[in-house]
Amino acid sequence: MASAETMDSSHNRRRFLTNAGMGLGVAAFANLLASQGFATPAGAASISGGTRGPHFPAKAKRVIFLFMAGAPSQIDLFDYKPDLVKLFKTELPKSVSMGQRVTAMTKGKSQLIAPSKFKFSQQGDSGIWMSELLPHLSGHADELCFIRSMNTNAINHDPGKTSFCTGSEIPGKPSMGAWLSYGIGTMNKDLPDYVVLPSAFWSGKVNVQALYSRLWGSGFLPSKHQGTSFQAVGDPVLFLSNPSGVDAKIRRRMLDSLSELNTKHYSEIGDPEIETTIAQQEMAFRMQTSVPELTDISDETPETLEMYGPDIDKPGSYARNCLLARRMAERDVRFIQLFHRGWDHHSRLPENMLGQCRDVDQPTAALLTDLKQRNLLEDTLVVFAGEFGRTVYGQGNLTVDNYGRDHHPRCFTAWLAGGGVKGGFEYGKTDEFSYNVIEDSVHVRDLHATMMHLLGIDHTRLTFPFQGLQQKLTGVEPSRVVKEIIA
Repeated sequence: MASAETMDSSHNRRRFLTNAGMGLGVAAFANLLASQGFATPAGAASISGGTRGPHFPAKAKRVIFLFMAGAPSQIDLFDYKPDLVKLFKTELPKSVSMGQRVTAMTKGKSQLIAPSKFKFSQQGDSGIWMSELLPHLSGHADELCFIRSMNTNAINHDPGKTSFCTGSEIPGKPSMGAWLSYGIGTMNKDLPDYVVLPSAFWSGKVNVQALYSRLWGSGFLPSKHQGTSFQAVGDPVLFLSNPSGVDAKIRRRMLDSLSELNTKHYSEIGDPEIETTIAQQEMAFRMQTSVPELTDISDETPETLEMYGPDIDKPGSYARNCLLARRMAERDVRFIQLFHRGWDHHSRLPENMLGQCRDVDQPTAALLTDLKQRNLLEDTLVVFAGEFGRTVYGQGNLTVDNYGRDHHPRCFTAWLAGGGVKGGFEYGKTDEFSYNVIEDSVHVRDLHATMMHLLGIDHTRLTFPFQGLQQKLTGVEPSRVVKEIIA
């Protein structure tokens, strides 16, 4: 059996040869480019892959991503189809469904049309149609940019959420927040680049899927870029408080000693994850001061708290998380992602939608108002979406007041606000059944490319070598920046 000394020596030789080989290759390639009259771009990566950003001036500095896990029904919220009332309980035409893939819950069953029971009205100077379920958000119609032609490949929840959060249905890829942390770095050294705020309470009590940490993980990127999930109960971040008998001075001495050991270890084997460990331990120490100050909302005015609605006093509520998102935006956290579950309505959709919209309508509108009042909306990109859409045909006990809807990846609605997008604007169109995109299709990959563009990143240039491929958030399939929605 090899000794530890022999193994370290072998490891160092392998690392040296790998780095030396790659370094010489990159140097040779750079000389070749120079000989052909090409300049080496500023900020270009060497052995780490593509060029990290920003690649051009950004319109947005940060993102607040409001992820509605479970997939809200676009037909009942945003995609107004008044003519469906006349087609209640009639079969969806084969010319519309065209043999498209359906879930196991629908396969072999009738596809009877279920029009929305909710009223729609035109809102703002833009006259955008919005559901009565969203009275507060409707007041911001002229600030919202609706993409009505969203589509995705995933037809089930877990691959749908994974695709929306990481760019791939295959688990294990870096999340979008991790890519941004890696690509354009931090703006606040005392808080994580990427913070996740899952709701601890939601009104929908049926078909609530689990949330997995891989949705905000770093995948093959250095682990320092992964999201930090805040908790509703106890310390906002696990193990934030010092244990009994340990004060800040003792903690500082412990970290200094540990850092010396880790630095020595890194100098011996060169593992970049050791550098990550050192950086994250220092970040954790700073967060012991910054996080309690961030999550203490006692300095907010009564008017601000009232604006976010009656759930603001519940730690872990969507309302409280919206307020925390604004406080994080003020402190320049790069990527803030809220997860609100309970939108998977295969039955009793009208009843459940009332509860879900009560949860999110007023706090979301308050977040937009709050950001605007503090001059933050202009450079904060707010995104609201679920993993896919809902079918026009119903499920369950199909009546005017009681119906459900199945999963539908072929078309759904997302909206954006602030951060350089056009307000009071609609892009894309669906057919009269909200079943197929008929104009200006936008895949989830295209939305990712557009979000990165608004943050100053060329999605084709921000790459990382893994498993023999220069990996990127948008993958290898064609994707585009939706320039039509950019102000």
